[in-house]
Amino acid sequence: MLEKQFADHIIKNKERYYRLAYSYVKNVDDALDIVQESIYKAMSSLDSLRNPAYFRTWFYRIVVHTALDFLRQRNKTVLVEEEVLINSNSGTCDTYQDIDLKRALDSLPAKYRTIIILRYFEDLKIDDVAEILDENVNTIKTRLYTALRKLRIEMVDNNEIGRICHE
Repeated sequence: MLEKQFADHIIKNKERYYRLAYSYVKNVDDALDIVQESIYKAMSSLDSLRNPAYFRTWFYRIVVHTALDFLRQRNKTVLVEEEVLINSNSGTCDTYQDIDLKRALDSLPAKYRTIIILRYFEDLKIDDVAEILDENVNTIKTRLYTALRKLRIEMVDNNEIGRICHE
C-alpha cells in the first residue's frame, strides 16, 4: 500500500523533482539519472518513512543529497579564468531578463542556490526547506537572506553590463 502511495506521489510530482535535480547538474540525462537513483534509494528505504504525509519533504531531501553526491563524484568542475571569458566574448549581449536571473542563480554557492530553488521555485515553506536540508530554521532564514542579497548584487551587476552593451 505504501509503495503505491509513493509511486502515485512520484508520478504526480515528477516534473518538480526533475527541475530540482536539473538545477544542480544542468544536464538533462544527469538530472534524469539523479531522479531515477533517488527513486531507487527511496524505494529501498521506504520502510524508514514513519509518516506518508511527509513523502514530499522526505523525497526532496533524497533528491538534494543524491544530486550533491553526484556532483562530488563527478568533481570535474572546470574553472574558467575571467580573462578567458572576456577574450572569448563574441561582442553580443544577452537581453533576456530570465537568462540574467539564471546566470545570477548559477553563480551562487550551492548552499544558497538550493535554498532559493526550494523556497521560491518549489514554493516550499521555510520549515520544509530546513527539514529537507537538515538544518536549523534560523540557519535557513539567514542563508536565504544572504542568498537574496547576493542574488540582488549579481542582478545589479548584470544590468550594469547590459547597459554598457547597449550604449
